[in-house]
Amino acid sequence: MQMMTKDEIPEFVQEVADIGCDITAVLGSGGYLIGDADLPPEAYEVTAPKLIGICDRYGHRDHLVREIAEYLISIGRYYPKETDLPKGS
Repeated sequence: MQMMTKDEIPEFVQEVADIGCDITAVLGSGGYLIGDADLPPEAYEVTAPKLIGICDRYGHRDHLVREIAEYLISIGRYYPKETDLPKGS
């Protein structure tokens, strides 16, 4: 099984973002989400095979979840942002 390497994280993130999936770290969880489910059905039908291809090309990445999340935070791709928090939080 192919394993994604840490140095491939920036390229992986960029490729996922380039096809329209909002790849975002979740603050406080040490994890991240790929927002393909947020796409309208017709866009999802086009994007899903591309996302599968990207994931297949980079390989297994569960061992890099924290590193991917840290990278996403470092480039400003995280949730919640201060603007997303309820006032007074």
